[in-house]
Amino acid sequence: MIKVSIFFVETHTHLDLIKRNTEEVVREAVEKKVTKMVTIGIDLESSKIALEFASRFEEVYAAVGYHPNESKLMDVSGWEELEKLAHNKKVVAIGETGLDYYRRRSTIRQQMEAFKKHINLARKLDLPLIVHDREAHRDTLKILTEEAKGLKILLHCFSGDLDMAKACIERGYYLGIGGVVTFKNAKTLQMITKEIPLEKILLETDSPFLAPHPFRGKPNEPKYIPLIAEKIAEIKGISLEEVAERTSANSKEIFGI
Repeated sequence: MIKVSIFFVETHTHLDLIKRNTEEVVREAVEKKVTKMVTIGIDLESSKIALEFASRFEEVYAAVGYHPNESKLMDVSGWEELEKLAHNKKVVAIGETGLDYYRRRSTIRQQMEAFKKHINLARKLDLPLIVHDREAHRDTLKILTEEAKGLKILLHCFSGDLDMAKACIERGYYLGIGGVVTFKNAKTLQMITKEIPLEKILLETDSPFLAPHPFRGKPNEPKYIPLIAEKIAEIKGISLEEVAERTSANSKEIFGI
């Protein structure tokens, strides 16, 4: 039984991709004590929808940006419109942006150029940056080191090794831990979760993807955040209340929510 006094923050969901009534999704999350959630844009249109949801629901905030796989869609007018969206008070981050060398739906050059533009926008607006990194660890860290000094950084759905995790922590970055940590075969991520300080962990679902056990393979939703928190508590040998309180405080530190 989750204590009434604690609450969770969902730092990475795609509400527009969840194929259920959004009002029900948000309500059911709140019933599970997930009282704040950040919905993420992956292109101009989804960023508009993210902001629409943030305006509609008190519990929802938005991040706007182009996913690296959508970098090829960026043009001057689209970027200018996205920048206007980013000025809204319910936009709490720029992203998700970064590098994806797994699918490469956009060229590496397109991804790198878009990544740097997002970094510059985050700096201009004094907003944190949500970073997608898939099989591009070296180049992701290189660009962040060269271009993003002083920014608040969240490595969403962290997929690197322990050395990379330590390097990120040394730079002051936050790491997003999601449903994968509950998978039986996720030994590396579980070990990393045990080793890194709770002060640098944020909870996320990346819903509708990567649902935690026992819902693996089914559509993910923000209401499953407590399952991820429970696994982190188990791995670290601490209480669920401590995980909830500290990760919620971390969310306030990076996003101001």
